[in-house]
Amino acid sequence: MTNPILEMRGMKKSFNGVTALSDVNLTVYPGQIHAIVGENGAGKSTLMKVLSGVYPHGEYEGEIKYLGEVCQFKGIADSEEKGIIIIHQELALVPLLSITENIFLGNEQSRFGVIDWSSSFLKTQALLKKVGLNESPSTLITNLGVGKQQLIEIAKALSKEVKLLILDEPTASLNETDSDALLELLLGLKRQGISCILISHKLNEISKVADAITILRDGATVASLDCSTEPVSEDRVIKHMVGREMADRYPKRTPKLGETVFEVKNWKVHHELHPERQVIKGIDLHVKRGEIVGIAGLMGAGRTELAMSIFGSTYGQNISGEVYLHGQVIDTSTVKKAIAHGIAYVTEDRKGYGLVLDETIAWNTTLANLDGVSRRGVIDEGREFQVAEEYRQKLNIRSPDVFSKTVNLSGGNQQKVVLSKWLFSNPEVLILDEPTRGIDVGAKYEIYNIIAQLASEGKCVIMISSEMPELLGMCDRICVLNEGTFVAEFTAEEASQEKIMRAIVTSGLN
Repeated sequence: MTNPILEMRGMKKSFNGVTALSDVNLTVYPGQIHAIVGENGAGKSTLMKVLSGVYPHGEYEGEIKYLGEVCQFKGIADSEEKGIIIIHQELALVPLLSITENIFLGNEQSRFGVIDWSSSFLKTQALLKKVGLNESPSTLITNLGVGKQQLIEIAKALSKEVKLLILDEPTASLNETDSDALLELLLGLKRQGISCILISHKLNEISKVADAITILRDGATVASLDCSTEPVSEDRVIKHMVGREMADRYPKRTPKLGETVFEVKNWKVHHELHPERQVIKGIDLHVKRGEIVGIAGLMGAGRTELAMSIFGSTYGQNISGEVYLHGQVIDTSTVKKAIAHGIAYVTEDRKGYGLVLDETIAWNTTLANLDGVSRRGVIDEGREFQVAEEYRQKLNIRSPDVFSKTVNLSGGNQQKVVLSKWLFSNPEVLILDEPTRGIDVGAKYEIYNIIAQLASEGKCVIMISSEMPELLGMCDRICVLNEGTFVAEFTAEEASQEKIMRAIVTSGLN
């Protein structure tokens, strides 16, 4: 058998007494795509930061053997010199620099101490061709979509003569087309003999490309599966990830719908930067008490624009139409007014807009309802702690205490803090925009239970999701949005992925 390119044995790592890695073993072979999966907080990213030198030798226990040699990396430069390149989930590109400048940043091509731009441009063109891009090397990163930026990161890795490429959730922010293109590129790199370690929550994507899967749970390796010798089912992977069977990925619920509570009538929104362009075109929407209404649609259909324009006019220009609560017209033109009327919006971008990452769980939990923890305009810290601790336990937020900074939490736990923030504001209407994006299946199930519980308490829930199985599994009714207008509506019993896609495609032909 071929010798491994990488062996990690008995890896251990802790932060302030909290164990992140307890006993992790990993073996990767040349030209192999090796997937690492596990729930949020299982230790996946920590393990890769140890491997790449982000956490240097001396800050962890265990042995790293690469190309048959024991390695003790003191920093990223050491691992990159050996051909180990990591691409983090948060892309590390400089928006206002060109593709060429980004690719060779810190690795400038020079002659006699002066940057050789001609050579740099030629090398960039060759690298772009390898990753399937036709952009000019002088194009600014800010003018590229996220999918192309991800490919630029891979081109940058190829410029460093990568032998082992680590990708941490590379498709988390990509649409289906860009995700497929990236996966095809990984298969192409594999044919060139480059090994890849792929961290992903998207099990369907892993099944397409992975040669082997290592599963982590609570900081330890619980299974290593060889996809070349036997088919590996998603259910089997999930069982190892969460330590239990998940025959039902969505909680069972019996909807008890009441009267119509929330309505939007003839809602029109124009583009934020191009006011001549209408992005929401006279939409009507209603939600009953205790109902979960899903909004399906492709990227660019207007789902987030609809949600943000309703919630305090945080998106768009020339917004018109009416919002009703209990049959009465209400003013939602500012965030403060929307919250006062009992409307909450959980953004799809929890890190950018949902949380203040450098602040504590307690600080974030009470942010949308400071009056609830204040006396005469002064925050009662004891009350704030009590509220945050109550939600930490209620939503099972995994952290040492409520004084932990949210930046140190896993994605699933960060999402629970966002939900805590809005639940403490006691909303009647909760708009959830991609509530489980970038979250593993175990944490997803916990989020689904929270959503189901809110509906059972009589809340109105609007759920936007790009994952059709999620909408089908959770919603009582699904509205299909395409090019700024609803083109179909299905009850839970009527809905199917085929019907939803047919509605989108056929409406686009009209």
